[in-house]
Amino acid sequence: MGGASFDLMPAIDLRGGRVVRLRQGDFACETSYSDDPLAVAESFADSGSTWLHIVDLDGARAGQPVQIDVVEAIVERVGEPVRCEVAGGLRTDSAIDRALAAGAARAVVGTAALRDPSFAARLVERHGADRIAAAIDVRDGLALGDGWRPGSSGVSAEQAIEQLADAGVTTFEVTAIDRDGLLGGPDLGLLERAIGLGRGAIVASGGIGSVEDLVAARDLGCSGAIVGRALYEGRFTVAEAIAALHE
Repeated sequence: MGGASFDLMPAIDLRGGRVVRLRQGDFACETSYSDDPLAVAESFADSGSTWLHIVDLDGARAGQPVQIDVVEAIVERVGEPVRCEVAGGLRTDSAIDRALAAGAARAVVGTAALRDPSFAARLVERHGADRIAAAIDVRDGLALGDGWRPGSSGVSAEQAIEQLADAGVTTFEVTAIDRDGLLGGPDLGLLERAIGLGRGAIVASGGIGSVEDLVAARDLGCSGAIVGRALYEGRFTVAEAIAALHE
């Protein structure tokens, strides 16, 4: 079934001003790809990306935004045709306000929204559903917050989506934590269950390692996909992905 529009979203994960990737969310398993996030963002934009997924890893750990100045600089550098969404440490109204004021098209909330769906409802009411997305980060069937720390408690992914959809959220970014950064393919079963709820747009995240993985996510009915390591390690380019998705 695949939708007519499918958003390819290159991920720019920021830690200490560098562009990095973690394996399965583990800060001890970090690969650094660039000391120049602005150049990375510009190269994705020049290749045809219309979305960027910017993650403040320091913020996710600290529970509040740390890299907002870098986000603002990226937004300024890539300009109007590219929409940037920001994730990581957005757990208060003021943090969301800052991210959106920095020029982000959308803020992605996880921990705080999972703990308190009324927080998400308030954000949607204030900013509109198109500017707020929910991160559904799943390990062993449970949606987790707290930067995916081991021992984090969670509710089922399906329950989390239902609760947040009831709060007015219409975009859900579903990550299979155990596949994140491993390039072994997305968890199509998890994505299919999320899509099957019929509660909003589902963006695939975690494990995408090939153009075929992107096409599979699109054909399943996902509205987009977040891609990180596969792009940084040259498994495919943004241009190749866009070409395949338009075939």
